[in-house]
Parts: sequence; C-alpha cells; structure tokens
Amino acid sequence: MAVVSANRLELLQIADAVAREKVIDRSIVIDAMEEAIAKAARSRYGAETDVHAEIDPKTGALRLSRHLVVVDEVENDAREVTLDQARRYNPGALVGDVISDTLPPFDFGRVAAQSAKQVIVQKVRDAERDRQFDEYKDRIGEIVNGLVKRVEYGNVIVDLGRGEGIVRRDEMIPRETFRPGDRIRSYLFDVRREVRGPQIFLSRSHPQFMAKLFGQEVPEIYDGIVEVKAVARDPGSRAKIAVISRDGSIDPVGACVGMRGSRVQAVVGELQGEKVDIIPWSEDQATFIVNALQPAEVVKVVLDEEADRIEVVVPDDQLSLAIGRRGQNVRLASQLTGWDIDILTEAEESERRQKEFAERTAVFMEALDVDETVGQLLAAEGFRNVEEIAYVEPGELANIQGLDEESGTEIQARAQDHLARVESEFDAKRQELGVGDDLREIDGVTTPMLVAFGENDVKSIEDLAGCATDDLVGYTEGRGPEATKHAGYLDGFEISRAEAEAMIMAARVKAGWIEAPAEADPAEPADGETEAV
Repeated sequence: MAVVSANRLELLQIADAVAREKVIDRSIVIDAMEEAIAKAARSRYGAETDVHAEIDPKTGALRLSRHLVVVDEVENDAREVTLDQARRYNPGALVGDVISDTLPPFDFGRVAAQSAKQVIVQKVRDAERDRQFDEYKDRIGEIVNGLVKRVEYGNVIVDLGRGEGIVRRDEMIPRETFRPGDRIRSYLFDVRREVRGPQIFLSRSHPQFMAKLFGQEVPEIYDGIVEVKAVARDPGSRAKIAVISRDGSIDPVGACVGMRGSRVQAVVGELQGEKVDIIPWSEDQATFIVNALQPAEVVKVVLDEEADRIEVVVPDDQLSLAIGRRGQNVRLASQLTGWDIDILTEAEESERRQKEFAERTAVFMEALDVDETVGQLLAAEGFRNVEEIAYVEPGELANIQGLDEESGTEIQARAQDHLARVESEFDAKRQELGVGDDLREIDGVTTPMLVAFGENDVKSIEDLAGCATDDLVGYTEGRGPEATKHAGYLDGFEISRAEAEAMIMAARVKAGWIEAPAEADPAEPADGETEAV
C-alpha cells in the first residue's frame, strides 16, 4: 500500500509540475494522462475494448474500467452485453444503457509506456499552442516587448516570454539591425493558427506602430483626450500623423510634440530617426489636405468627389516642396487623407483654364453661330456646354453684361435648334446601327448614349441587361503611376456608377430577368466639382 500511495502522489506531482512549466490548466494534464493510460490498457485488454481511465485529482487514485452497451443481441463481445448479463451489475439496467465494468491493474511494458508518453506530450503541446493563440489573439493591435532570439535571413525571431514572434524582413525599418539578446519593441498585427503552432507576426514598419508609440509617450492620447485619426509612413524616412483634440483647451499638435519636443523625439528615437509631421485633423477635406501637404503652401484646392480626386494649386516656387523628394510628401499626404492628389502650379492651372476657356468659346461660336466676343462672354459667365445655355432661365442670359433681352432670347433659340439638329443626327445614326427603340425607355439613356451602345454591339434590352457596371463606366486596374484605365461604353458621358447600375437593373426588369423592386431609390445625380479656396 505504501508503494501505491507513493505512485499516486508522484502522479499528481508530475501533473502539477507540467502544468506550471507549460502554463496550462492542471486538469488538461490529468486528462492527457487518463487518455494515455487508457490507450496503453487497450494494448493489454484488446484494441476493440472501450477502456476508460480515471485519475482522482485529489488522491491520485487510478481506476480502469471498460464500458459495455446493453443490447438485445450481442454482435461484439468487447463492447456489448446482453440485458440479462447487465442486470447482474445493475438490476435496473435497460437496453441502450452503458455498463461500467472495473478492470484489474496491470504493469506497463516498455512499448505501452512509450506510447503513453507520446500521447501525453502531444496533448500537452496542443494545449500549450491553444493557450498561446488565445493569449496573443486578444493582444492584436498592441506593442509588445521581447528579446531577439535569433536572426534568420533578415527575419528576426523574438522571444516574448510565453511565445515566439517573428518580424519579417519586409516589416523591419530599413537599415536597422538586431543581434541575439537585443531588446526589441514591435507591433503585434496578426496571429494565425498553423500546423507548427500559432504564428505571431510582428512589425516595426506598420503605420499603427508609430500611433501606438505616441499613445505610450503622450498621456492625452492614452486618456482619449487627443485622438490619432490617420497615419501614413515611409518607414525609416518620413511619416505624417493626423491628430484631433476632444478638449478645446488642449492643442493636439503641442501635446504630441511635448516640452522642447521631448515626446516626439522619444518616438523618433525608437523609429531610427524617422522624421514625423504632426498635422491637425479637420472634418473639412480641403482644410485637411492643405494641412497634410505641409510644409508646402497651398493656394487653392479643387475637389472632384465623383472621381475621388483632388487638384491642389501651389505657388510656382512651392512645387518641389509640395511634391517632396521622389514624390514622398504628396504620396504620404494622399495615404493620410485617402484622396488621389494632383499638384499643379499657378502657371499650369492658369494655362489649363485658358485652354478650357478657348475650347468652350470655340464650341459656342460654332454651335450658336456667334462671334468670338459673344462666345467669350458665355464662357466667362461659367456656361460649360450648349445644353446649359438652352435650358437656363431666359432672364439670366439677358443679365450678362453686353447682352440684352432680345440677344439672350435669340442665343437660347439657337442653342435649342442646335440641340435638335444634334439629336436628329444621333437618332439617324442610332437607327443606322440597328439600336432598338425600346432602349429609349430606360431612365437616363439619351440618344448619344444609344449611339455609343450601338458602336459597342449593345442593340437591345437583352444586350444591356447582360452588361456589367464596369462595361458601361470602365474601371481602373492597379494603383499609382502604373494604374491602367479601361474605358467603358459610356466613357465621356457624365454618368456615375450608381446611375449605370440603375440602367442595367432597369433593363433586366424590362427583359423579365428579375422582378421590379417594391421601392427603388432614384439614382443620385453625378456630383460636380466644388471649389474651395
């Protein structure tokens, strides 16, 4: 009995030691031992026998038993028992019940012990991996500290205490090096389950790494008084961070800079000297973009919300500053604001406006049969095309300096006659191309659009119903300088993606492909350009 007690005590001590070392629950280790002992017992009592092992977590007492299912007719002696035999163990047994039959203890052989050991090791390893994954998946988005364990092909393996993380070569700040034993701070951005165990991915080039560093250095950010709204980084070179204060008495930029720049310098030191521009965030997009392009001065901002592009006009001597070295400043400003930014000098903008003015003047002279002076008056008044002149309020043309009421009425009549001639010409071409009349019934489709459809083999309701939105308005493949623009059938028409989609859906309803929706929101008109100085 003394030997048995010692073995029991030793079993529990081993379970406690493994649980502490692997930082897992003690019950998981005991469950692994029970499964290992049960597996070893099957090699003694038969592989088909349903053997179960139970270890008392308080005393360490081990009980082996086999489970037998009560059936009417036995087909497998190792797992089943008749009702009459079952009632010898339990008088109240019924068919379908499970009877537990205690088995005598036995001595483990070398093979059985080795097999049991493998089961325990695997179970403990799986529990340890689950613990690591559960612990670190909740820490995604935090800065973690660790020691460099080794460096492999530029990738840094970091010892985090209860796990290992990896900073891949492309997630490092350029030109920085680490050696085994160095302390390292990094941003935990992903944790994945893999066959080898949970993989913890760290980064020092991630934009949020800088944001979290400011959160550690600036108490106002930690307390939520100052909020980091956006971050853009060119790791190791330059970065921009947009901040806003929820307390009017606190300057967000000053709070991030700190006394004599102490706070920002602490961040810059961790980022290997990366220059940081701290920018006040603004709800007004034009103001935000002006701030984002600092230190360059901005004269004017033109927003084209439909195309998600912005044109920024800067003085001639500020162009290189606004663009930055190798386009760095405007690229970071674009990442920070989420807009594609085109930068023009005042001279380039003036030249472009003069060109547009001359083109509109020429169009008005030809379409309305007026002289250059009248064409210039209409262009200077802001009319962009003949349609605007044809459908403007009659009195507005008469209010233009240099024109009277009679001249205004005549010009508007000529504009309407010109549109009627153009409509007739397009309709004749549409018929020549074989475009059906039923396409006219789709809301938003004009006669020039019908011609464009015909030139692209869209000649019936079914043809239009089979189109995709990209077919009509085109799409852009790639980003930046290498982006490729693929034109759509209606390229050149002022039509938004929402309007194109509404046309296609209307065609599908008319073709009987789908049912008409109960309530359809009207397509939003295309947004024009709004100018802010």
